[in-house]
Amino acid sequence: MNPDELTALDSARIAVAALLLEGVRYVVVAPGSRSAPMAYALAEADAAGRVELLVRIDERDAGFTALGLALATGAPAAVLTTSGTAVGNLLPAVMEANHAAVPLVVISADRPVELRGTGANQTTAQLDLFGEHVRFAADVPAGNDPRRAVETALSAATGAFADAPPGPVQLNLAFRDPLVPAPGDSLPPESGRRVYRAPRGPLALDFPPVADNLPERRTVVLAGHDAGPVAEAFARAHGLPLLAEPSSNARFGPNAVGPYRLLLAAFGPDSAQPIERVVLFGRPTLSRPVSELLARADVPSALYQPVPVAWYEPGRRTELPLETLADLAEFAGRGSSAWLDAWLLAGAAAQHAVDLVLSGSAAATGPAVGALVWEHSRGQLVLGSSNGIRDVDLAGAPAPEPGATVYANRGLAGIDGTVATATGIALGGLQATTVLLGDVTFLHDAGGLLLGAGEEEPALRIVLLNDAGGAIFGLLEHGAVEAAGRYGTAVERLFGTPHSVDVAALAAAYGVAHRSVSTTAELARALAEPWAGRVIIEVRTDRRGLRELHTRIRAAVGDAVAGVIAAE
Repeated sequence: MNPDELTALDSARIAVAALLLEGVRYVVVAPGSRSAPMAYALAEADAAGRVELLVRIDERDAGFTALGLALATGAPAAVLTTSGTAVGNLLPAVMEANHAAVPLVVISADRPVELRGTGANQTTAQLDLFGEHVRFAADVPAGNDPRRAVETALSAATGAFADAPPGPVQLNLAFRDPLVPAPGDSLPPESGRRVYRAPRGPLALDFPPVADNLPERRTVVLAGHDAGPVAEAFARAHGLPLLAEPSSNARFGPNAVGPYRLLLAAFGPDSAQPIERVVLFGRPTLSRPVSELLARADVPSALYQPVPVAWYEPGRRTELPLETLADLAEFAGRGSSAWLDAWLLAGAAAQHAVDLVLSGSAAATGPAVGALVWEHSRGQLVLGSSNGIRDVDLAGAPAPEPGATVYANRGLAGIDGTVATATGIALGGLQATTVLLGDVTFLHDAGGLLLGAGEEEPALRIVLLNDAGGAIFGLLEHGAVEAAGRYGTAVERLFGTPHSVDVAALAAAYGVAHRSVSTTAELARALAEPWAGRVIIEVRTDRRGLRELHTRIRAAVGDAVAGVIAAE
């Protein structure tokens, strides 16, 4: 080794110090030999009380756990892996972090340059492995000072560069033997000090009422994923109906309309009160009626975008991007009392109709489960992709005040890593957390239940809607294909993916408490009970009648809303 080069441990200690200086407080470590210098340096920082370490044996779950930590804390979180396929397992979490603008820091250990391309064990091309999905990637050769690369990476991760949103970054750190501490090295004395972050509660904002000189317009406020409470405050100040997705963190307040996606046709172009304009906060991800509204050329729409976002490319959407609330106010105007009242009356009638249909059966169904979880959740709520978040969007009644801070992986809306993400959110937010997910989503990330000996257990309640397969496909066009019978059992096999997994046995294998319910009454009682640690509430239901249930809900809402509108 060149005498001027840093040893592997010295380089790792410099990297750790720089990471902590730039705001990293949580690091999720996956075991490996080439990453050992970073692991030892992090162990030293952990013993000194300067960083919180979590250990996961599965790199994919490590990545999603770090993603959850970053979501809950709002600060960059790091994940450390060894070389080879370990790095590739982080790709799903990196992709989600890219599209959701989450500051995820990937620290991948690598072989020194003399071993690359030689067939050395666990050696591959790691730099730029994530391509366009990271904001910055740097390869730090063995023996070099990594400080500058770390500083640049953290600036990119936190959105410090102009015209670039926050997002994931990669630090590829090469280490040369020896990879272990020197004989005289040891951990520092244990420190009782630990990183503390105050839990964040759900927020509400207040804006003064708008000026009377704004023109009256039949505008609706759409609050998509991550819109924030500013959307609710804007709608209330302007007297406009609020159509808010569950993960918007704006689905509350006097102007919020629950089953809004079933009402858009009642305010369509041929109605007595057609929608004239749309104001969009956040990213709309859940329903085709909303997408169809935003695609209409006869309805101008504007997007509130005060900072760069990661979920679309400039010029690829039709909404007019506006940076200030003042410009947005000029575009939106203010709603007349008749316009807001029409939506609120229709919304109340629709909510009542949904509730009546769901109360007609004691057996639990997806929408009924979504409504109950929404009603009972406090602290933090994580909504899995697929049907779970859509069930809440359909049946979850908006409350006067926000009940929980809501999270969801809507960057790419994948089902992978949901258990690990929820675990990271629970640990980083320092609050009791509920996650609602389906059985396919749960089984896809069953490994996320694994916590090693001595690892902190979160207060995490997992509400598992188990209908023995993928129910969402039956609500899409595939359901009609299956009903026609032309493809035999192919739809059920290829899309329904039926299974007979014993969830209770799986929970026992991981040491997680489990209880099973099958009715809404049983679920309501289970959700009202306090819990500690981790618990799985398995809601067993049948997806075969789900398509027909949604048909009945749409019909009931249509009849109820028609009666309200005709009475005006």
